Amino acid sequence: MREDTGNNFMSLQFAAKSENEAFARIAVAAFISRLDPTMDELSDLKTVVSEAVTNSIIHGYDSDPSGVVTIKVGIEADMITLVVEDKGRGIEDMELAKQPLYTSKPELERSGMGFTIMENFMDEFEAVSEPGRGTSVRMKKRIESKKALYN
Repeated sequence: MREDTGNNFMSLQFAAKSENEAFARIAVAAFISRLDPTMDELSDLKTVVSEAVTNSIIHGYDSDPSGVVTIKVGIEADMITLVVEDKGRGIEDMELAKQPLYTSKPELERSGMGFTIMENFMDEFEAVSEPGRGTSVRMKKRIESKKALYN
């Protein structure tokens, strides 16, 4: 997915198991570390990775570990592009799903803030879904560190 994510990129896939959410956060953080992000920038990125991966596992695959979550990260100068995808059940009503406090799994005591958090922590946010075919969340964030400005 090089053409969509930047001139330096990585892609990883893993089983839709909740224990892999921490792995995803650490892998993305390690990849973007060359830009020397601030602690706040790093925290924001790790949070959105957690939210997107958790949504794929819980909502996309109904916690079925046979599903696969894909993460793609690209770096172009000081801009990070992050894509999290699943081939799960998809979202019937994206506008409803984006509403703060909405959750399709109230029995799991979910907060319904995943999309809201992703949208607020990133500079750009887009979620596309097709019922029965999965969901793709694409986000961008500019890293403001001095190191990023000189790369």
